[in-house]
Formats: sequence, C-alpha cells, structure tokens
Amino acid sequence: MGGLKPWHVIVVVVVLVLLFGAKRLPDAARSLGRSMRILKAEARGLQDDDVKAKAEVKRGYEPLDRQLDNEASPSPVVDPVDRNDRVRDK
Repeated sequence: MGGLKPWHVIVVVVVLVLLFGAKRLPDAARSLGRSMRILKAEARGLQDDDVKAKAEVKRGYEPLDRQLDNEASPSPVVDPVDRNDRVRDK
C-alpha cells in the first residue's frame, strides 16, 4: 500500500507539465543530469583522495617531532638595531 502506483507517476508528470510547460522540461532535465554528473565526479574524486591518504598512513610517516629534528635548525634572528649601542644625550 505504501508503494508508487503507475497512476501516481502519471499525476506527477501531468502536474510538472502544467507547472513548467513542455519546452522547459527537457532543459530542466538536461541541467539536472549535468549537475548529477558533476556531483558524481566530485564524490569519486573525494573518495580517491581518501584512499590515497589512507595509503600514505599505512606506508608510515614520521611524527612531526622527528621531521623537525631532521631538518636543519634555522639560524637565530638578530635585531639589526642593537639598543645597547645608542648614545644618550645628557
């Protein structure tokens, strides 16, 4: 009793034709198809990115602490104006 009967589909199609007109329905269906295609491609891209990220984790990676220890330490920053060399006016 809860399923769609054929006459339900016919009523929906008739209402859509009356609301949008016969000329707009093909354009609307075409744009809906394009949108679905784009959504599908983006979802597949996200899934591929997720698979790549999981593969990187399985391969192993060094924690951030070890990565920072392996890099050369930067030289200390020296202030170009040494405040101790100022001459005070008396």
